[in-house]
Amino acid sequence: MATIRSVFVLLLLIGNVFTYAQDPEVRRLKDESSRTIKKEVDTTEQQWRRGGLFSVNLSQGSLRNWAAGGDDFSLSINALLNLHAFYKEGRRSWDNTLDVYFGYVNTTSLGARKNDDRVDFLSKYGYAVTPKINLATVFNIRTQMLPGYSYPTDSTRILTSDFLSPANVLLSQGVDYKPSEAFSLFFSPVSARLIFVADDSLAVKGSYGVTEGRGVKAEVGAFVTANFIKEFNPVISYKSRLDLFSNYRHNPQNIDVFWTNLLAVKLTKVFSVSWNVDLIYDDDVRIFGKEAKAPALQLKSIVGVGLMLNF
Repeated sequence: MATIRSVFVLLLLIGNVFTYAQDPEVRRLKDESSRTIKKEVDTTEQQWRRGGLFSVNLSQGSLRNWAAGGDDFSLSINALLNLHAFYKEGRRSWDNTLDVYFGYVNTTSLGARKNDDRVDFLSKYGYAVTPKINLATVFNIRTQMLPGYSYPTDSTRILTSDFLSPANVLLSQGVDYKPSEAFSLFFSPVSARLIFVADDSLAVKGSYGVTEGRGVKAEVGAFVTANFIKEFNPVISYKSRLDLFSNYRHNPQNIDVFWTNLLAVKLTKVFSVSWNVDLIYDDDVRIFGKEAKAPALQLKSIVGVGLMLNF
């Protein structure tokens, strides 16, 4: 009996020691189980992605008694501003881009002339039916800021464009394929496009395909736009947009093309090299030259070295 009692007392002592050793762990588990769980805020379903790029390239030259010849004075400036704001909330998305380009050249022999001028706003609202396909509405307006001229001779000039002359306004509903954040492809079988010429002197000539004297032209056709914006690394970035429009009412086989490209390479934090290339073909735009007036492929290429800021 004494032996049994001794064994029982020993077991009690061992149990007390084990319980005491486990007390902190038990308390910790109890505290964690009674702690209020905080719900994490999901920021992936609703967010803005904003950014932009500003670049300005400036060059100036002067000559005096220069045997090789040339203009006594020359000044050129090219500036561009690219802004974007992309919104995402659940199945809804809203993409907005604004591009502003301006170039100016002043020389002793030719005087002041602009070599670039464009304001282009594109807005696209979409509703996702699959992870990569959206039903979307696109609105686009493209015009310029200042008067533009052609120069048949060094001493004469002819007004060819101005603010809202022309202004291309497009409204389109279709399907947008977006396999990644960098690329999207939109297609619409039926789109409406208005071409405005606000300047009376240009409207009366029927410039840019408008009815003479009316200053506006309405078109219905198929529209495709492909957009690509990519920063490959902290040094190299590329932006491209291709618009195609077929006017059902007049020569639908002659597709209007607007393709703009911008390649930027950073040399330092603020200095960079940029290359802007635009290609435009519009069957209703007659190019004024010495030989004839006819539609033609328009090409603009500007290479610059200067200040560039990303934000």
